[in-house]
Amino acid sequence: MYAVILLKGQNRFARERWESLPARVEYEGHGFSLRAGPHHPPSDGLEFDPVAVYAPDELTEEEFQEIYALNAPHIAELRATY
Repeated sequence: MYAVILLKGQNRFARERWESLPARVEYEGHGFSLRAGPHHPPSDGLEFDPVAVYAPDELTEEEFQEIYALNAPHIAELRATY
């Protein structure tokens, strides 16, 4: 299984668990693309499945990086060091 984080905007995200990681998905009526991962969890005692991050198709790489940084403090999987 994979831990999937779908970034929707600042402080807006969804957390899912999926068996596969398609390059693109429809989620709640919007297109999302795989932007990061899967990253395997660190061996520092935290228990995470490999983590993949999706973001809306229309975001540029810079916009994705900004939303990622804004959400990371609220999402444990994004705070982990890989």
